[in-house]
Amino acid sequence: MMNVRGGGDRTWLVAVAASLWGLSALWRGPLAREFEPLAVVLWEHVVLAVLVLPWLVPAVRRLRTATWRTRLAVLIIGAGSSALATVLFTAAFRVGDPITPQVLQKLQPLIALLLAALLLGERLRRGFWLFCGPALIGAWLLTFPEPLSVSLASATAQAALLAIGAASLWAAGTVLGRLASAELGFRDLTALRFTVGLITLTVIAMVTGTDVRLSWSAAPSVLLLALVPGLLALVLYYLALGRTAASRATLAELAFPLTAALVGVLAFGTRPGVSQWIGMAVVLASVVALALHEHRAERPAVAQPRLEKVGAASSGA
Repeated sequence: MMNVRGGGDRTWLVAVAASLWGLSALWRGPLAREFEPLAVVLWEHVVLAVLVLPWLVPAVRRLRTATWRTRLAVLIIGAGSSALATVLFTAAFRVGDPITPQVLQKLQPLIALLLAALLLGERLRRGFWLFCGPALIGAWLLTFPEPLSVSLASATAQAALLAIGAASLWAAGTVLGRLASAELGFRDLTALRFTVGLITLTVIAMVTGTDVRLSWSAAPSVLLLALVPGLLALVLYYLALGRTAASRATLAELAFPLTAALVGVLAFGTRPGVSQWIGMAVVLASVVALALHEHRAERPAVAQPRLEKVGAASSGA
């Protein structure tokens, strides 16, 4: 997390941004059930790429003078963390319920730490597994209504695997964003992320022959999806992080799964079972406990200090 600067605490703004991520199912779920996930994400990226177009030329100039590692990181962030991850996330809504794919995104910090150990040389201590273990158990309880009777061929399991795949790619974007942020700013990364993502999605659509046509009636939903849980939430989140302590920001981010749960229950009539609510609570508690531990402990679970700049945000959003 970023360090806190003067000018007043903005924990409330982190909560607002996280709540906007939780609204994603309102538009992504219905779109995913009616159209190809690739088509939904491609047009979402069209809107996003147009919105960040004023940032693109300066971003490309800085990228041209960057190291090969930064260029590779940008390519992976755009193609993987933006394009492919969002396709997987959207596909999860097509086969699963509107709550589980979003709450499983809270596994991102755990996955990001594992990837940081592999890619950035950070070393995980034993204490990390004290948080990771319960979170994985909670994810299992959340995903499967009958956790002791599970079929990996079920739609529920497929949706969970798609959502976790998306979370892994977004976590990779966070780690690689740390690397790239040494040479590129937030605006640069955002413009390059969406532009590379759009190019990747276009190539995939052409190679696979996927029908990417949407009806005009879908246009408002795509626009809202790109604007609200997409660009607006991302900008608010980064504006808030600079003036919000890491511990408070982590707590405020709980607005994301809580909003997602409310949307699922109120808008789509989803009724999670008791074990699923328990699983949700365990996942959230584990992630919050890990964040608080890393912020306050003299001996954190990750040996290397965490970089101040964060790359791709988690929403997917």
